[in-house]
Amino acid sequence: MPQHASNRLTPTTLLLLVLPPLLWAGNAVVGRAMQGVVPPITLNFLRWGLAFVLLLPLAGWVLRPGSPLWPHWRRFALLGLLGVGCYNALQYLALKTSTPVNVTLVAASMPVWMLLLGRVLHGVPISRRAALGAALSLTGVAVVLTRGQIDDLLSVRLVAGDGWILLASLLWAWYSWLLARPRPGSEPAAIKADWAAFLLAQMVMGLGWSGLFAAGEWLTLPAALPGEGHIQWGWPLAAALVYVAVGPSLVAYRCWGAAVGRVGPPIAAIFNNLTPLFAAVLSATLLREPPRLYHAVSFVLIVGGILVSSRRS
Repeated sequence: MPQHASNRLTPTTLLLLVLPPLLWAGNAVVGRAMQGVVPPITLNFLRWGLAFVLLLPLAGWVLRPGSPLWPHWRRFALLGLLGVGCYNALQYLALKTSTPVNVTLVAASMPVWMLLLGRVLHGVPISRRAALGAALSLTGVAVVLTRGQIDDLLSVRLVAGDGWILLASLLWAWYSWLLARPRPGSEPAAIKADWAAFLLAQMVMGLGWSGLFAAGEWLTLPAALPGEGHIQWGWPLAAALVYVAVGPSLVAYRCWGAAVGRVGPPIAAIFNNLTPLFAAVLSATLLREPPRLYHAVSFVLIVGGILVSSRRS
């Protein structure tokens, strides 16, 4: 089907739009549940390593010596660094000190950073409507970061996880612009047209980065946090790894690409902001971390900002 051939929200299209936010919310909840079971950066490495093995039968050709990947390895190394090596590692690191609801709400501000980076890196103008939407979304993020105490904004003491997920959101916005504005000829057509090959090309580079970061974690973690430099092998970790490798990594990626092709990025971006709502429900159900009133206020502000930004004049 040609891209954006139909904007109708059929049941199949709705499923494609709703499933990724649900799986990504589950990723945040699983990352929180695995704290103390496996170090966060190591979890990221194991996740993508398993996803890599699962994807090999679909796109293993991209790793052959004559593949068009290798002449363009620098681009895929950068994409792999940002998307595979950094974003989820920082998210799992954020979940050591922050809750899934907080993390997903702060990450929902990503369209704001996309606007700012688009202006700085590519000269894309920011309309008044987009600026208003960005202001609403940033206000929603401020509500989360201050735990609803906006009067104490200047004296607020952020937890480390808030900083990590903000950094992750900035890096993902950069990653998104690299995807949206590739240099001419930087992405071979055979790889770009195949979602599995495109993801595997990033994975093979990203695994190098995440393996390097995991090695650094094991060198520094025992000294920094005695007693945490270990992995509790067992069925909980095995189940978590299968989920994060299959659901958020492969299924969500495939569904999201198909959904964007059907309805376009603006509508898809609105559905992406269901992630904090799903995270709140899953956290309350599985982790006994019920959402607070300020979470609801933040969610309304962030979604309102995205709606305002994405509406056409």
